[in-house]
Order: sequence, then C-alpha cells, then structure tokens
Amino acid sequence: MNAAVIGAGGWGTTLARLLDERGHCVTLWARREAFAEELRRTHENAVYLPSIELSPTIEITHEASALSGQELYVFALPCQSTREVIVELSKYIARTDAIYVSASKGIEKTTLFRVTEIISDALAVDASRTVALSGPSHAEEVARRVPTAIVAASLEHDVAREVQSAFFLPYFRVYSSSDVVGVELAAALKNVIAICAGITEGAGFGDNTKAALVTRGLAEMQRLGIALGAEEHTFSGLAGLGDLFVTCSSKHSRNRFVGQQIGRGRKLPEILHDLKMIAEGVSTAESAKNLAELHKIEMPIVQQTYKILFEHKDPREATNDLMNRDPKSERW
Repeated sequence: MNAAVIGAGGWGTTLARLLDERGHCVTLWARREAFAEELRRTHENAVYLPSIELSPTIEITHEASALSGQELYVFALPCQSTREVIVELSKYIARTDAIYVSASKGIEKTTLFRVTEIISDALAVDASRTVALSGPSHAEEVARRVPTAIVAASLEHDVAREVQSAFFLPYFRVYSSSDVVGVELAAALKNVIAICAGITEGAGFGDNTKAALVTRGLAEMQRLGIALGAEEHTFSGLAGLGDLFVTCSSKHSRNRFVGQQIGRGRKLPEILHDLKMIAEGVSTAESAKNLAELHKIEMPIVQQTYKILFEHKDPREATNDLMNRDPKSERW
C-alpha cells in the first residue's frame, strides 16, 4: 500500500517504521520543516525516539502535497491539534476510497468527539472508512521490536481487517474489533486514571491504594462506555485493561509521570513545561468530566482528578473524599 503517517513524534515515527518493515511505500509527514529536514539528514528521531534508525526507504517530508494519492492515512497527533492539522491538509488527503487510521488517544475538548469522529467530521468521509488503532504499545518498546499486541477497530469489518494486515508483524500482533466507541473511549480514559495512579505513588500511598484506584477507575471507564454504546467486553481487552495496566505502571508513561510529580507537590504548569511530549490525560480529564456530566454518568475518580489538575485540590483531600463516599455494591 501507499501509506502516509501524519505526525513525526515517537509513535508516528514508530508506526512509519512498522509500515515500512511490512513492505509498504511510506511517507512520514512532520509539521515543522526544520524537523523534517533533521530526520532526513540523520535518519534518527533524536527528540522523540533516540538511537532508533530510520530506514532510507521512508520518505520524510513537510510538504502537504506529498500526501496526495495515498491509500492509507495514519494520524499520530496530539488529540487537541488533530482537527487543525487535518483541516490544513484536507485538500491533499480527503478521499472517498482511502482508509483513515487514528493512532491518537483523547477526546476533543470543544466537541467531545473521539478522534475517528474528528477525522470523519473534518474530512467529510464516511465513518466506516476510519479505524481506531489502540492498545498497550509504548513507542520506545515497539521500536525495539518488543512483542506487542494491539487492536484495530472499525465499523466496517473488512476495513479493520485491512488495517490489521497492514501492520501485522511477528512482534506486532494486531487484533480486529467492531467496537470503535469502546476502543477509543478506553484509550482516552485510561490516561486520566494513569494520572491518578501516579498521584497515589507520588503522595506516598501504598499498593492497596493504587490497586483500588485502578480497579475502580476501570469500572468508571466501562460505565461511561456502555452508556455511549460501547461493548462491555472491550474494557477487559487490550484497549481497556491492557492499556490501563501498562499506562498506570510503565516507566514510559507520561501520564503516570505527571501524576507522580503532582503527588510530590509540583504544580501542573511546571511539570508540563518540562515534558518533551504531550500527556494526553491532562486535557482528557476535562473532556471526560464534561462528557460524564452531559450523560449523567457518575465518575468520581475522574471528577477528583479534574479537581486536582485544574482546581488545585490537595490529593490527600481528594483521596479522603473518594474513600468517604456512601457505601455501594461493587457492581453498582
């Protein structure tokens, strides 16, 4: 296939390498011209993926026109800037017969859209041509060919299977799914729970606290997902439990790191200033809170995380408020 990866961060670069290794003709698009030139010159993404060599067969470009005529478009962009970039490139990438893959994880703040919804809306393409690619897949490990399994979800089974085949490698196993809503909501919401898990570590709470937080966080993710039409089993799969586990525990997790730093008393603006990459859970906390309120779904962990991030609530006070809620059945 002729494939374009839009976004040259760590994950975008890794996905371009996967597609290239699979034998596709790959174009990697970087928004900044100077960065694209550096990648071409060094064959290495030293900022986001140091010490990983880029194949010379990957075309690296800043030119929007180079994206014309592709069969597969993969978006690996921060969720909140995805629409802006798509609109900027729409003249060259809007096609009725192409497949559009979201490799991003988040919920747009202004519309509360999932990323495949942003793609479909911004390009005026049928939702059946969009695919959500998600699961426990840190770029730092995939780039080193660490065995990884993820899921490709689309409303159209054949489209999901085509993306499954496009990325499938001996160390990169791709499952297919039709539950786009569940896969995308799980991918976005787990980042919020990972921030809170990091907070429990930074604040000095124990394993019991973190385990309770992650388990009840998964229940909140599932509760909202089902209300919005997702399938329950998706949240016990790779996009749900799998990604939640790795994001709450991995040294590579930016969202966990943000939480740890907040738990240790640092302020959010200072933490984000020091990060090289986006911690999607920060903006998603606001989107998730608003989505829960809109649909009248109780998500106390998400709500308290939002208050810690944006209303400067003390993590210990938030923990106390969570622990002292009215007793309920676990299946409530």
